[in-house]
Amino acid sequence: MNTGTSLYVITGPTASGKTSKAVALAKAIDAEIISADSRQIYRGMNLGTGKDLEEYAGVPYHLIDICDAGYKYNLFEFLRDYNVAYSDITRRGKNVILCGGTGLYVESVLKGIELPQVPEDKMLRKELEGKTLDELTEILSRYKRLHNTTDVDSCKRAIRAIEIQKYYHEHPDMEVKTTPHPVKNAVVVGVDIDRENRRRRITERLKARLDAGMIDEIRTLLAGGISAEDLMYYGLEYKFLTQYVIGELTYNEMFVRLETAIHQFAKRQMTWFRGMERRGYPINWLDWRLSSEEFVTAVKGL
Repeated sequence: MNTGTSLYVITGPTASGKTSKAVALAKAIDAEIISADSRQIYRGMNLGTGKDLEEYAGVPYHLIDICDAGYKYNLFEFLRDYNVAYSDITRRGKNVILCGGTGLYVESVLKGIELPQVPEDKMLRKELEGKTLDELTEILSRYKRLHNTTDVDSCKRAIRAIEIQKYYHEHPDMEVKTTPHPVKNAVVVGVDIDRENRRRRITERLKARLDAGMIDEIRTLLAGGISAEDLMYYGLEYKFLTQYVIGELTYNEMFVRLETAIHQFAKRQMTWFRGMERRGYPINWLDWRLSSEEFVTAVKGL
């Protein structure tokens, strides 16, 4: 039975327990879940992305395990695939829950933007090859104001961002299509966890995933033909564990650097969410300690 709400969003920082909350809500309102996680789309990248598929407990999910590891999925593809999944779910009379911590994906859906497909510019890529990240950041800033560091956290991403902005500059008719059409009647919920508990849960989860075989997952991906460079592109677990496996870091160096990087990542997520609120997308924050029943009741009350 459709509730009449166009979209439910469950978001929040890593290790806040979003998935289990979204699953409880999905069971209560007859919904299916669309993932808003930029790395869970890749097959074979399970422990490192924290898929925890058993948590879904029979609730249908979408946009997980849809690409081979090594592929460079982007925002255009996410919005395209999200719209296909959303249409399919609502056509069958079900409710939709968007669940994940990739703020760019969540905010782009709420904005209701559409992105034209931007082709590769081989000449531009050759021209930018070899430039430092600082140089690429400066070039990108000539095209647009940089609100966040998402586009410039690696040279590859910065080059792609420049390629897209150059294309829009040369095809202004295409950029018009990116004009936002904000989603109406959406309920946006953030799972609120204090810094101390978030840090504790991040560390506990990291240890548990290492014990569960996360290093073997990296070795399997490398043995399957994915280059170390391509794997490190995905950041966090895939960057530091790959450096450990290929001998660039000791186990202790890997653990300390990775743990620090995940804490920093969670902090950046919260910065994004606060920015979303300033940009006109209010988030209803609910305490992470709420039981599933309490959480569902609170969301229904919104």
